[in-house]
Amino acid sequence: MKIAVILFNLGGPDSPEAVEPFLRNLFSDPAIIDLPAIIRLPLARFIAKRRAPIAREIYNHIGGKSPIFEETRKQADALEKALSVDGVEAKAFVAMRCWHPFSDGAARAAKAFNPDKIVLLPLYPQYSTSTTASSVKEWARAAKAAKLTAPTSRVCCYPWEAGFVAASVAHIRAAMENAPAGVSYRLLLSAHGLPKRMITKGDPYQWQVEQSAKAIIKVLDMPQLEPVVCYQSKVGRLEWIGPATDAEIRRAGADGKGVIAVPIAFVSEHSETLVELDIEYRKLAAESGVPDYRRAATVGAHSDFILGLAGLVRRAAEGNTVTCAEGRICSPGLARCGFN
Repeated sequence: MKIAVILFNLGGPDSPEAVEPFLRNLFSDPAIIDLPAIIRLPLARFIAKRRAPIAREIYNHIGGKSPIFEETRKQADALEKALSVDGVEAKAFVAMRCWHPFSDGAARAAKAFNPDKIVLLPLYPQYSTSTTASSVKEWARAAKAAKLTAPTSRVCCYPWEAGFVAASVAHIRAAMENAPAGVSYRLLLSAHGLPKRMITKGDPYQWQVEQSAKAIIKVLDMPQLEPVVCYQSKVGRLEWIGPATDAEIRRAGADGKGVIAVPIAFVSEHSETLVELDIEYRKLAAESGVPDYRRAATVGAHSDFILGLAGLVRRAAEGNTVTCAEGRICSPGLARCGFN
């Protein structure tokens, strides 16, 4: 049996020249800016042009481009190996939302592979209308254009999947190695933020992030660490969910606490981990009096994470939408749950 796995991720610019069009694609997405196209598209061009110089400076810190495609390709290769056993031939195709490779190219490549089944796999552990839902919608358009007819199912979300949790815990423990004696630490479980109005409309992202944090804290079993869920990468003037990661770093400094920053919603290293967490927040920690600042790696291609994804794909290949449990995991009040 041949299985095509479509890996969804946001993507990132692959050169300084790609920064502005990447931002334009990002802000053109109606899942990001929920306005009519006649307003949204000119606004996206304006925001992209205005933010591009700042973004280029950010990417200059990491060689002028995002490493997210190479990171995702490593995950894809590892997933292919984990799935290609017992008569299964698996091939993973990367479909980025805002920069190459886009869904159209992934759909054409999957068509050429001629799979028996297709499984859609978001590299977003926690579901949001701004990420997973947007990617699924774009894939449906691209698959139709490519005339893909193989039976398709999907992984909805996996906020407390055992492999994801185990890999996260392993990286936290690694970050704690050789910690200086006498420093009391605060564990900042940092996720990308969202405007608060998206959550009030029933987006399950914040609830799922909190469930990820609970699962990681339980397995980590280090009660001496003070866990805090927080959110980074705020853009614009809208009210965003909180508390903010930078505010929590300042609070840790005021309390004389060390910080272990954990990217709880990012599974690949990119600008928000390598620049925001590693450079900008490390500097802020030093300025705020944090006695020791450490950062856990993203789960990347950690074997536990890959095996967990492989298990989800196998379940989905049976023909159902799956989560990290049996059926829908979101509470009834979360109207924009992606499970169906």
